Amino acid sequence: MTDTTRLTCTCGQLAVDVEGPPILSVECCCTSCRAAAAILEQRPGAPKILGAHGTTPFVMYRKDRIRWAAGTADLREHRLSPDAPTRRVVATCCNTPVFLEFAGGHWLSLYAHLWPTAARPPLQLRTMTKDLPPGTSLPTDVPNANTQSARFMVKLLTAWIAMGFRAPKLPLPIAPLDA
Repeated sequence: MTDTTRLTCTCGQLAVDVEGPPILSVECCCTSCRAAAAILEQRPGAPKILGAHGTTPFVMYRKDRIRWAAGTADLREHRLSPDAPTRRVVATCCNTPVFLEFAGGHWLSLYAHLWPTAARPPLQLRTMTKDLPPGTSLPTDVPNANTQSARFMVKLLTAWIAMGFRAPKLPLPIAPLDA
């Protein structure tokens, strides 16, 4: 039996299925994620994606456990600079941020707001806390790592080993946002 969860954008036109448990459920505190979230939240109708402490909650999934079910024609990418190795992808039907992808990565970081609050995988750790503004106080409910912790890297490596060291490319042509 396969444990599959269907996620949708706010208006429901985009549907994506994720299979099995995530690699990790994290809040990223890095400057790039916070800057991108602030930009994406300004789009008309976009949901709020920054967390209570200015962090960006993600649920990380292996690419081979993600199936695009509907609405992919409306996906558009946003990069903080033209040569940025990461892209954030938005469903433009309702401006819902959907995922972050690192160039060559074997996983996608899906924005956690895609899950209903009661069904969201529990937060496991925060990363890159050194990038938060001075004086930011975080709760101690999960580990708060200054950078990507050893646990974070081991989880990613373990997933990559289980995938046979493959990093599948997304089978989706995604044009730039506002192109």
